[in-house]
Amino acid sequence: MDPLRLWLVDDHALLTEALAARLAAFADLWVVGHSTSDDPQLPARLARERPDVITVEPESARRSEAELFAALRSAAPDARLVALTGSRDPLRALAAARLGVDAWIPKAAGTTHLVEVLRGVCRGDAWFPPRFLGVILRGLREDVHRSRTGTGPLDSLSGREREVLACMVDGMRGPEIASALGLSANTIRTHTHSVYAKLGVHSRLQAVSAARSAGLMPRADPLHST
Repeated sequence: MDPLRLWLVDDHALLTEALAARLAAFADLWVVGHSTSDDPQLPARLARERPDVITVEPESARRSEAELFAALRSAAPDARLVALTGSRDPLRALAAARLGVDAWIPKAAGTTHLVEVLRGVCRGDAWFPPRFLGVILRGLREDVHRSRTGTGPLDSLSGREREVLACMVDGMRGPEIASALGLSANTIRTHTHSVYAKLGVHSRLQAVSAARSAGLMPRADPLHST
């Protein structure tokens, strides 16, 4: 069996190296790389290495959790995301779950538990602290209710704006979206600015983050796949 390919994102280099050394003791795990949260080459490196799991330490990140998780999802849509955190706030865990994080692991949990979770998420499991589950499940149920009743943040978008946003969630850029939807680049820019205005955001990453929080996930067979 091929080892699970891991990528570590942490702005504390010494801690990253220490974790990589611990994980190297497990024959079924392979740390293929690590980086800081603001590494400009991170998307390209993730696309090249194609990790199965990305671990993230959000407390030290030099960008917001929403932007960081959205950027990682966009760069490596098939990878599982595991947050390693010292936070005791269940609302932060709920926000992470809405952004597609598969596990929320306390730093105090230890290497053995972390490895079990890393193996589990690759089987399709998820893990959040049991004491957080009430808050998380209630929050996700409320999201489903808003979606069904048409009171969610995406309901103000037109059909075409929603198509453009879906392409953005799939990781597509302006020229790719224009080609996929058969529209001009200027039209895509107009729709993009309208999406930003309606969602109250100012960047592509923020729009993708808002979309994912509202339940719009990357498609299994996006328009730009071949």
